[in-house]
Amino acid sequence: MLVHLGTEGSPRVQSVFADANTSLRQPKNLSKLVQDLDELDWYVAREEGLGDMYEGLLERNASEKKSGAGQYFTPRPLIECMVNCMRPQPGEVIQDPAAGTGGFLIAAHQYICNQTDDLFDLDADEQVFQKQQAYHAVELVPDTHRLLVMNCMLHGVGGHLASGDSMGSIGQNLPNADVILTNPPFGTKRGGGKPTRDDFTFVTGNKQLAFLQHIYRGLKPGGRAAVVLPDNVLFEEGVGTRIRADLMDKCNLHTILRLPTGIFYAQGVKTNVLFFTRGKADTGNTKKTWVYDLRTNMPSFGVRTPLTHGHFAEFEKCYGKKADGTSKRTEKTGGKKTCPALYQDDTIQEGEESRFRVFSRDFVRERGDNLDISWLKDDSAGGSGSELAEPDELAAMIRERLGEALAEMDSLAELLEPANLVASDVEGAGAEVRE
Repeated sequence: MLVHLGTEGSPRVQSVFADANTSLRQPKNLSKLVQDLDELDWYVAREEGLGDMYEGLLERNASEKKSGAGQYFTPRPLIECMVNCMRPQPGEVIQDPAAGTGGFLIAAHQYICNQTDDLFDLDADEQVFQKQQAYHAVELVPDTHRLLVMNCMLHGVGGHLASGDSMGSIGQNLPNADVILTNPPFGTKRGGGKPTRDDFTFVTGNKQLAFLQHIYRGLKPGGRAAVVLPDNVLFEEGVGTRIRADLMDKCNLHTILRLPTGIFYAQGVKTNVLFFTRGKADTGNTKKTWVYDLRTNMPSFGVRTPLTHGHFAEFEKCYGKKADGTSKRTEKTGGKKTCPALYQDDTIQEGEESRFRVFSRDFVRERGDNLDISWLKDDSAGGSGSELAEPDELAAMIRERLGEALAEMDSLAELLEPANLVASDVEGAGAEVRE
């Protein structure tokens, strides 16, 4: 039966059941499962939230899964925050080049449905586009792609859901997007190989930097993006510096959200969300960048302290109602204005209480285009009343450091590969001469 489903019928059903296997060993159990599924009223089930239940199971599985480094399931509150800021609109091409199980696509679709009375405010052609052509996604891991397709089916999301590597020809052939929402893999998993794109200006073995190039190069003029990236992308030197400078030339990098720790299950990575808009021209688009620090003096989120959408409420208020980040802004702490909107000397004042601050392009340039900017005093670091981190948090931090070290070693090995090839060729030639 599974072989039949994986080879016959609609392409979408085939992609769900391709190479599928089951842990069911008793025919009677399989028969009972099929009978129960056949009795479902799928329309009623969808209306009653079957898709949300399925997504909840995916999130629970992610929270309990300790292995699979490199695959990160983005928490729903963070997804909703990013979608609320980007404000996707009907008729826009929306892309996720590292789709995972489809959380960003589904949240964007639900946002649009909420604005259009479940698409009934759109005409027939607009509805067809929204259901069948608006969404483009790529997922590398076959089993995760299977979950992506199933999740989208249960939520009524159509579009192009490709299985493959965005760092190869599949990603290169994606249409330019109005909106890109994504959380590229930033673990140590060595899957997908090195980027093989010949359309990138900067060659790098760092997959996060490669994904960043794909994202800002893949936006239409005026297109906007919100992308989750680890800290090292903000400060890595060499090609990292050049890629960040190119990003700030081609796009208006208007906002950085420093995320709290512990929001990615079983991982201790420190992450950020970069919000940027592609300019009409390719130079001089970033004039200033706002940074919101939601990390310093915040709890480490996890099972005991779950992340909720309420934790992002103040940031969304500061972000404003304009998706391109051009709303009028002031530096805030606890909802109160504490200082002028732009410091005259652009210095970082360690004791400044504002969580939301703005820095000029000149200031960032003088820092070597290092965007890892922090200024709040960490009250948890020593002093009375400070507490040691939980053992699982310490283990996660150690895992992060080891992951960063492995990534650096991988990058170094890739840089040395051409030299090794040349050396082996020379040795081979010498052997032939000696013979």
